[in-house]
Amino acid sequence: HQQTIDKVLGWVDADGSAAAGQTFCDAGCGVGSLAIPLAERGANVKASDISSAMASEAARRAEQMDLKGSATFETADLESLTGKYDTVSCIDVLIHYPTEKMDDMVGHLCSLTDSRFIISFAPFTPFYAALKWVGSMAPGPSKATRAYLHKEEDVVASLEKRGFKVQRSEMTATNFYFSRLLEAVKQ
Repeated sequence: HQQTIDKVLGWVDADGSAAAGQTFCDAGCGVGSLAIPLAERGANVKASDISSAMASEAARRAEQMDLKGSATFETADLESLTGKYDTVSCIDVLIHYPTEKMDDMVGHLCSLTDSRFIISFAPFTPFYAALKWVGSMAPGPSKATRAYLHKEEDVVASLEKRGFKVQRSEMTATNFYFSRLLEAVKQ
């Protein structure tokens, strides 16, 4: 996960958007792994997580930092997010949404920006699907992840349907972590 966050921060550093004080919505922020570094760089970040424990921990961590920008944290699900931002990010959250809900979720998050949407997801490939199946064969309580895998072409089609075009793409793959990262901009 941190490798994916580092790639996002590299993009943001390269374009100077956080340093310029742009607004970011970090949807599914966890403990602030992206939101806090963005605020350290000067961005104004509104971050949320469905887990109140995660959002509270992120707020606690941010309070201990000397932020050039600002970061506010709230407990909220993705469907209830509102506002308009220069950039919306949703990193490694789609694993919790089944394929049939992915399009609506991407559409809602796209509606929160007229500029840029950065999203990562566990990509569906036959190899990753096989790994998931093998994990389900382990004895005892299910060892298989409940992570939902999404076809990259489906995510891209969902973005394009909302007028966004993929500008950059990265893949992070470690032993048990696979994440496709897309930066899409409004056309």
